[in-house]
Amino acid sequence: MQKPFTRTFSGNKHVISYIAAGGFLIVAMMFGIAIGSVRVPFMEIAAIIGSRVLHLSQADLNSMHANIVMNIRLPRVLLAGIVGASLALAGAAFQGLLRNPLADPYTLGVSSGASVGAVLVLFFQITLPFTGIFTLPLLSITAAFITIFLVLLFARSVEPSMKVETIILTGIIFSSFLGALLSLMIALSGEELRQIIGWLLGSVSMRGWSYIWIILPFFMIGGTILMMNARELNAMSFGEERAKHLGVSVERRKLAILAAGSLLTGAAVAVSGTIGFVGLVIPHFVRMLWGPNHRHLLPLSTLVGAGFLILADLTARTIIEPAELPIGVITALIGAPVFGAILVRRRMESRG
Repeated sequence: MQKPFTRTFSGNKHVISYIAAGGFLIVAMMFGIAIGSVRVPFMEIAAIIGSRVLHLSQADLNSMHANIVMNIRLPRVLLAGIVGASLALAGAAFQGLLRNPLADPYTLGVSSGASVGAVLVLFFQITLPFTGIFTLPLLSITAAFITIFLVLLFARSVEPSMKVETIILTGIIFSSFLGALLSLMIALSGEELRQIIGWLLGSVSMRGWSYIWIILPFFMIGGTILMMNARELNAMSFGEERAKHLGVSVERRKLAILAAGSLLTGAAVAVSGTIGFVGLVIPHFVRMLWGPNHRHLLPLSTLVGAGFLILADLTARTIIEPAELPIGVITALIGAPVFGAILVRRRMESRG
């Protein structure tokens, strides 16, 4: 039986972790809105949001600052936050499902598959009937679904037991192949070249509120499905056989988790392009700080992932101001060394 003191300590620890993660996100958002070619004071940001969004007051506002906050920086920060949250949440779910910290939408090929779907829309100017602005995310998500299905099918044909290492290696193979397809489309493109390359490098620049409305429903659906499967992810982290003994419908839950992760990844890629390593680095970092319990790992990864990508975007647009770096460059510069460190650490642990 768990002692009351232990339960209290654990509860306080989780409260502190949510306060820390939520505080990190709020600070990241404030800096993301405040810093730029025109600096906007924090108090003025609060007044603008209070007046224009929450309708708390009708204070006299600087019209230029209000326009910058409401039409440029706030939607950009919110979009970066939702994309970062989506990728980190999907990464945490994939890592828990496959029981491997090297799994994420990027290494499993899901991001590359979603990218191919989105680039096909841009390349061929595809518009589905009755979908309007949702054509891009729908086809991107469909491509992500197809990719993860093919990765699992190929991994099973190679090794019926579907070891985690086989799935990850298969994902890397598919990612490389799909990358070659993307390069081919770029080589064949004409006027679309600049748009496609700029999109592939990853950015949330000049997107506006319409892109938030595009990703938001997919984020809410995918996030809700994964949060509802937190207990099952905890059970499956001990192995599928153990999960079955605990009463988990493994195949059905696995399909739901993979589908929700692909939904989040496809929608994120559709609005921001390919942004790698967020789904790898953030869940690993959160797990190191606050433990592997998915009931807390998933929401904490969501908060930290959102704050991380907001700060990465802030760095991308200010480090060589007035020019702007693609956000994918910043995340890759951070994520690639971390990926290598995780790989070396796992190899040392396996030898030990």
